Amino acid sequence: MSLTDAQAASLSAETVVVAAGRPPRDRDAPVNPPLVLSSTYYGTGPLGDGDRGYGRYSNPTWDPFEEALGQLEGAELPGLLYASGLAAVSSALSLVPARGVLVMPSHSYAGSLVMATEMAEKGFLELRTVDIADTGAVLEQLAPAGGTPANMLWLESPTNPMLGIADFRTLTAAAHEAGAIVVTDNTFSTPLVQQPLALGSDVVLHSVTKYLSGHSDVVLGALVTSDAGLRAALLHHRTIHGGIAGPFEAWLALRGLRTLALRIERSQASAAVLAERLSGHRHISGVRFPGLVTDPGHARAASQMKGFGSVLCIEVAPAAGLSGADAADRLVQGLDLWLPATSLGGVESLIERRRRHTAEPDSVPENLVRLSVGIENVEDLWADLEQALKALDS
Repeated sequence: MSLTDAQAASLSAETVVVAAGRPPRDRDAPVNPPLVLSSTYYGTGPLGDGDRGYGRYSNPTWDPFEEALGQLEGAELPGLLYASGLAAVSSALSLVPARGVLVMPSHSYAGSLVMATEMAEKGFLELRTVDIADTGAVLEQLAPAGGTPANMLWLESPTNPMLGIADFRTLTAAAHEAGAIVVTDNTFSTPLVQQPLALGSDVVLHSVTKYLSGHSDVVLGALVTSDAGLRAALLHHRTIHGGIAGPFEAWLALRGLRTLALRIERSQASAAVLAERLSGHRHISGVRFPGLVTDPGHARAASQMKGFGSVLCIEVAPAAGLSGADAADRLVQGLDLWLPATSLGGVESLIERRRRHTAEPDSVPENLVRLSVGIENVEDLWADLEQALKALDS
């Protein structure tokens, strides 16, 4: 690849997203890595280190993205691409030993919670859910007095969708003291905003579908670690369980990664503007965004993050005989520019009432609306929100 780890460490992340994962600078070499479509590879002798062997084991199109993501996260090893974010979740959860203890935020990505809950119901593990922003409660679940210590701490910060902020340094240190592995879902922040490995995490997870690819046109996941033993276990799980990435999706994700810094810069700035304006609106009863000085997680986020992300949540107040949930639905339906859809992290701004998902925890308010801010002009985004909020009066 074009950048060594030492070179990447000496450059800003904004440069690494552009320069990493390039082909060698040979005469007439392509600027971009090629797309390789093959289910198997030529070979006659015993398979050993460095042999690709078969398409489920390896693909040259994965390598540039995995190298770039590892360098962006400050890892000592390349990342691992998966068929989806949940395929990566499944691989990470495989690190919990049989009947081990998993501590997970009560407000996590719903897919992660559902998978962990189903594993617990089948007796594969013990699941302890907790408000990840309540440091004392997390510490108690990691090493309960007279109880079994945890084997894995699962972190999301900010959480999905409540945007709670974890005290990374305290929790990762306590988890390691208890003998637990720490896995952090860094999808919301991306490595440009937060680097969990530097904050004590052992494994970092991404839904590459979101910000990293950035164009709402691929479904992929990824894991990153600097621990060779953990990486080997994760690679084995990916290979045996077949959760591999398609080469075309991997190629598209690397192309999307090139503009990550620009997209994050624009969407973060717009999210901050919208959060400030919405926090004073009469039809909004609450705004959740760690960039607001009034947000309970603001100080903690400021100490751990290089920004506050591009996702905010609002609680829509009852209006004109409508409940908060009905008013939230009407708001979403009344928008012209914002797209009512699930997911986040694309160039387009997306909005949805989260409790429309049956898997969303009951602790998420019925009137909570999540906004994923894209790269459109912020005044256009605001004008669309303002007209839809005004329509709640009628």
